[in-house]
Order: sequence, then C-alpha cells, then structure tokens
Amino acid sequence: MAILPLLLCLLPLAPASSPPQSATPSLCPRRCRCQTQSLPLSVLCPGAGLLFVPPSLDRRAAELRLADNFIASVRRRDLANMTGLLHLSLSRNTIRHVAAGAFADLRALRALHLDGNRLTSLGEGQLRGLVNLRHLILSNNQLAALAASALDDCAETLEDLDLSYNNLEQLPWEALGRLGNVNTLGLDHNLLASVPAGAFSRLHKLARLDMTSNRLTTIPPDPLFSRLPLLARPRGSPASALVLAFGGNPLHCNCELVWLRRLAREDDLEACASPPALGGRYFWAVGEEEFVCEPPVVTHRSPPLAVPAGRPAALRCRAVGDPEPRVRWVSPQGRLLGNSSRARAFPNGTLELLVTEPGDGGIFTCIAANAAGEATAAVELTVGPPPPPQLANSTSCDPPRDGDPDALTPPSAASASAKAADTGPSTDRGVQVTEHGATAALVQWPDQRPIPGIRMYQIQYNSSADDILVYRMIPADSRSFLLTDLASGRAYDLCVLAVYEDSATGLTATRPVGCARFSTEPALRPCGAPHAPFLGGTMIIALGGVIVASVLVFIFVLLMRYKVHGGQPPGKAKTPAPVSSVCSQTNGALGPTPTPAPPAPEPAALRAHTVVQLDCEPWGPGHEPVGP
Repeated sequence: MAILPLLLCLLPLAPASSPPQSATPSLCPRRCRCQTQSLPLSVLCPGAGLLFVPPSLDRRAAELRLADNFIASVRRRDLANMTGLLHLSLSRNTIRHVAAGAFADLRALRALHLDGNRLTSLGEGQLRGLVNLRHLILSNNQLAALAASALDDCAETLEDLDLSYNNLEQLPWEALGRLGNVNTLGLDHNLLASVPAGAFSRLHKLARLDMTSNRLTTIPPDPLFSRLPLLARPRGSPASALVLAFGGNPLHCNCELVWLRRLAREDDLEACASPPALGGRYFWAVGEEEFVCEPPVVTHRSPPLAVPAGRPAALRCRAVGDPEPRVRWVSPQGRLLGNSSRARAFPNGTLELLVTEPGDGGIFTCIAANAAGEATAAVELTVGPPPPPQLANSTSCDPPRDGDPDALTPPSAASASAKAADTGPSTDRGVQVTEHGATAALVQWPDQRPIPGIRMYQIQYNSSADDILVYRMIPADSRSFLLTDLASGRAYDLCVLAVYEDSATGLTATRPVGCARFSTEPALRPCGAPHAPFLGGTMIIALGGVIVASVLVFIFVLLMRYKVHGGQPPGKAKTPAPVSSVCSQTNGALGPTPTPAPPAPEPAALRAHTVVQLDCEPWGPGHEPVGP
C-alpha cells in the first residue's frame, strides 16, 4: 500500500508521449550546406576541399553541387540510389576516371556538368542510365576520343552538348546525327580537320553551331544550311535562324566555299588562309568571283610496266589541282578498282596489285577529279610468264629487279622494248625533252601567243623513285630550260604551265602547256673495282706475313749458330781442349798412323846422324787419326 502513493508522485514527471515522426532527420556532410527544410532538397559543397564524393549524402537530394574541389574519380557507389537527383555539378575538379555505370541510378537527371576536369576519353557505359538528360557539359577537359555509343541513352532527349576546348581530332558523326532534339552544339577549340558532308542534315532543331578555332580548311554544304537562306547575326536573331560560328579556321577560299559566301554575314571576322592570293583577307570581303578552283593536271604516272605472273605490281598516278584531286583507277575491262583481296587503292593515288595474273595485263586508266573537272592518264601493264629460278652464284653486278612493286621503270629482261621506248621523250602538246644525259636534260616548249598576259612559266617534275614535286619558275620570254639536278637512271614526269593574268577576273591563273616523260641515262659503274676495305685488309695480311717470315729467319739463324758452336751459347767463351802434337814417321810409304805414345829417349849420336821426316797433326778432342 505504501508503493501506490510513490507511483502517484512520480507520474507527473514522466514525459508526455509525442506523435511518431514520419522521417528521421538526415545528416549533412561536413563543410557543406544542406537545404532540407523544404522541397526540393539540395546539398551544396562548392570549394569545400573534398577529395572524394561524401558518403553521407542525403539520397533524396534533387540538387548536388560538388564544383571546385579535388575529386579525382567517380565510383559506382558514390551516387547510388539517388533516383530523384535532377542537377549534378562536378565542374572544376581533377576527375580522370568515371566508372562504368556511375550514373546508372540517376534516371531523373536533367543536367550534368563535368567541365574543367581531366577526362581523356568517354567510353561506352560511362553515361549509361541518363535517359532524361538534357544538358551535358564536357568542355575544358582533355578528351581525345568519344565512343560512338557513349550518347545512346540520352540521344533522344539531349538539347545542349558542349565539347569545346578539348583535343578531339575525330568525332562519331553518325552518333551526333542522331541527336534530333539538340539546340546548341559546341565543337569549338578542338583539332577537327574535316567535317563529312551531311553531318548535320538530321539536326532539325539546331539553333547554334560553333566550330570556331579548329583546323577546318573547308565546310561542306549541308542540307541544313540550304534550308536556311540567311545565317542571321548572333544578336537579335529570330528563333528560326541558325547561328554558325567558324572563325579561327585556316579556310581555303576556293570554289568549294562559294555556297557559304553567298550567305549574308557582314559582322563576323572570318579570314582566308589560302590560296596565297587571298591569304589574310576577310572572308566576307572577298568577291564571289574570286572563289575559283583549278582543274586537275596529272603530273606523274608510271611508265609501261612489265612483271612476271605471280609477282606484285604498283601503278602510280599523281595529280595537282585546287582542290586536291581524288585519284581513282579503272581496269582494262572498265571496272572501277578499289580495296579487295587482290588489289589495294591508296589515298595518294597508288594502286597495288598484290598478285598479278596473265589476265591482268592491259591499259589501266587513272582518273583525277575535283570540283573543277577531271583528268585522265593511261598506264600500261604487261604480265609475262613466271620467272625462271634464280641461280645461287650470280655474276651480275646489279641485283635482279623483276617484280619489284616500287620500281616504276620496267625490268630490263622482261620489257626491253618498253625500256627502249621509254628512254626517248614522251611529249604532249609540244613540250619536248632533248639532250638528256645522266644528270641533265633540256626542256623546250613552243611560244604561247594565244594566251594573253603571260607572266612566267612554271616547270613541275618529279622522279619515279619519290613523290617530291619540284618547281622551277621561268621568265615569260624563255622557251627552254636546262635541268641540271637530275638523278641518273630514273624516269621523270614533267609538266610546263603558263602563269597568266585572267582578263575576266583580274586574278592569277595557270594553264597547262604540256607534259613530257623521259628517263636519264644510267651512271657507269665499274664492276671489278676493289673496294677500299678490301685493299686495306690485303695490306695488313701482307705486312703480317713479312713480320712472321722475318721472325722465322731470325730463329733459324740462331739455331744454326748454336749448332756450330757445339751447343754452347754464342756469347759464352769455349774452354779449349788440350792439344798434343802427333808426329808420324814415314819412310816414303803410307800407312796408318800409330797410336801416339810418349817418345823414348834417344841417344845423342842417333839424333845427330839420322834424318827423319815428321808429319805433325794436332791431336785433341774432335780430331781422329787420318788413315791411308
């Protein structure tokens, strides 16, 4: 009973029960400002010194600003489950890597800012899941590659794409052509050198196209531009007008840009970079009649070529013109040739037949075409029987040249007649090459009186061994010129052009006078002359032989002297052996000398009255008695 009053006293101190809350309050990352009092929720962390995306983000946030930090990568888990995020800014960080699927949960995202980072490429899967993206800002990165499928998920919704200030040399133009709702496309300050024709034809809603400061020399006409007769000024332009910016490009002002010149643009400062006559002039100040092109001229072609069956063959054709001509080849059967299993066509005008067959012979036609016209040239190919097997011991000074794909002169064994025909000059329209030797040739051409206002003549030539085109400027009163810088044993293609002033336009123009083909004489080369290294080695061997022989003679002399002196060194004194006098008595008869013996004493009377004949010989070591 005493416990009940105590419980009644403590009851007022118990806290009143509060209604349950609908949600638990979220945490805000350090150095960030979070707006959670009202919708939409936002997390603002600009300039907070972050090294990575904070893990304690409110996943309900609709706006996330992480600009001006030091974030180096975006991982898959950093933005997971943020399905309500509408605006994400990662500008001006140090991001080098974005994981595949890092934005996969951001299906409601409308704007993504990745500008001012260090991205070098954007591959497949990095932007996966952004099905409602409208604004994608990728400027001021180091992008050098953009995958063709990188924009697939947002191709139908994207309205603003900024790729400016990157290192892009190529773009997936087919993928960009599928951006049907894009309004603004920024491609300025990149390394783009060309734009394919029709790249923007399907961008019906495009309002601004910026291609400033690239490497574009020409802009091809596009159906999008033809539908808009006036490129309006950037300021105050109507809603249906297209704003096109292409300044800062090295534009080549020829007939390919006449369509652009016919559009009214008085306020921009685009300038021409070439040709030299228009270089530095404002694009819109150049008259429409000054945008001219020059038809192609074939300056180099392969001479008649003969190869054995089964060997490769290379046919070459070079042409000049403005714009640069495109070279195509037609077979003797009239078919247009291209890359196949048996042939390869190169952009520089070379056609290579990988394996020749007897049916490949005939006249191949080279067609060089540009916007001003086309020019043709014929190249003859003879396919002979397969070559016989080569002997291992060949006494020829020069290596065999049959089947050499890079040789422009025919092999001597397979086409002697073609070689003889090629040594003489092949003239065209009066140009002749005479008195050509090993390193010099005299070029002559007729007077060009029908062409008024000739300022000078231009000679263009190159050899069959390289593609370098050499120019020579000749005074207008000359009708010949001596070339003295030729190489021996090469085929040359030469053209003469007249440079004159066009009376209709007042501009400098050129007209071909004619072309010629000739070959210089081969230089004489002795076959048996010994080389300097061979002579030097022979002298060294001879000198070594003399030294060895001298040493052997010296040793032999020493051995003989050693033997003569009885095995004693020549410098050491030899002790003489005792010699005794041996006397033999003869009475007129020859006989063996008796063994010497000490003489017996004789009487004095006998020594005084007896006459004896004594033969004395030395006796000692090395001396034997002499017998009869």
